[in-house]
Amino acid sequence: MVALVDCNNFYASCERVFNPKLEGKPVVVLSNNDGIVVAASKEAKEIGLGLGVAIFKAEDLVRSAGVHVFSSNYTLYGDLSQRVMETLSLFTPKMEVYSIDEAFLDLSGFEGRDIVAYGRDIRATVKQWTGIPVSIGIAETKTLAKIANRLAKRSRKANGVVNLTGSPYREQALAVVPVENVWGIGRRYARFLNKNGIQTALDFSRAGEVWVKKHMGVVGVRMLKELRGIPCIPYELAPPAKKEICVSRAFGKLVRTRDAVCEAIATYTSRAAEKLRKQRSAAGALMVFIMTNRFKEEPQYANSTALNIPVPTDCTHELINFAFRGINAIFREGFRFYRAGVVLTGLVPVGQIQTDLFYVRDFEGSAQLMKALDRVNNTMGAGTLRYAAAGLKQRWKTKFNKRSPRYTTRWDELPPVKVG
Repeated sequence: MVALVDCNNFYASCERVFNPKLEGKPVVVLSNNDGIVVAASKEAKEIGLGLGVAIFKAEDLVRSAGVHVFSSNYTLYGDLSQRVMETLSLFTPKMEVYSIDEAFLDLSGFEGRDIVAYGRDIRATVKQWTGIPVSIGIAETKTLAKIANRLAKRSRKANGVVNLTGSPYREQALAVVPVENVWGIGRRYARFLNKNGIQTALDFSRAGEVWVKKHMGVVGVRMLKELRGIPCIPYELAPPAKKEICVSRAFGKLVRTRDAVCEAIATYTSRAAEKLRKQRSAAGALMVFIMTNRFKEEPQYANSTALNIPVPTDCTHELINFAFRGINAIFREGFRFYRAGVVLTGLVPVGQIQTDLFYVRDFEGSAQLMKALDRVNNTMGAGTLRYAAAGLKQRWKTKFNKRSPRYTTRWDELPPVKVG
């Protein structure tokens, strides 16, 4: 058996953990620079504030409906996600963290238990220990568990847990799920299947295997078998290392000067280097890019450049130096820039770096410096130590005007307690 545990409206739920007054109220979380809705509570969706809505176009609705609006607070969300996953790991010896708010639990060997009651125990424990509500779908395969989870979120009778393992109601469950909502079927395949009379997950599960393989390949056959209860998608207990790392942001205000762009690029490169070291990789190439806002009626310019790194590195200062070479090559005066970014590519494991006889680097010293840097920032908070090239005031910084405190990771943002 497989259980998919999915946090309900995760970002909105995180905001409610330290502000219980938000329970039952419409809550939305905005993208960088407080632009569009990237997460919404059930109450917000019911009044039309769903994903992708530009918040400035919905100001009247926000005021009239008393919507609580927050800037994205990824530090808080990431920490609460880790707490949820640590709690879930106590309920099974094998678990796959699928995303920031989803995890697959292997329940093999639990067949003799009341599995729905066990699911409700998981749900209650996560809620009690972290404050985050979850829904749980259980079935023989990951794809069916996804469908069961979808039903668990929508059914009041289910009380947050649906078990489709050997269920006589499985066909009824598949019949109410549009085929485009089956895990792995995107818009293109959905349009194709709809044209061929396949509208629901049940229709797809009844399709001929030969026909599916002809039109959708091996991946399609895998999805078909999963819907029929035959496991084809294994657990990924150790997520594969990323093949490239990108850090990009829109500026809080348009930027004209080379110095401001360089500060931003140094900041983004530092963050990318942290991610690089976390997965124990080194970068063999780097790309930087800048662009103006194409939606404004003013001179437009966008450009990028890629640089090879002679010996792959995970050292922040080396990567910043290469990034600055790139920016100096593509920066042009006379434009107001809207976004910049850095992409690290050609990633290799740090233990497999091919050195160069003519490239001098203090490998041991650089490694010790990066360990010290990461140790301080992990202990004292992100950005406690940073390179001077990233600037001090950072007036270009992405806007988070409505961000809640980072309650769990910053001493100076702990929730206040009134005594007496």
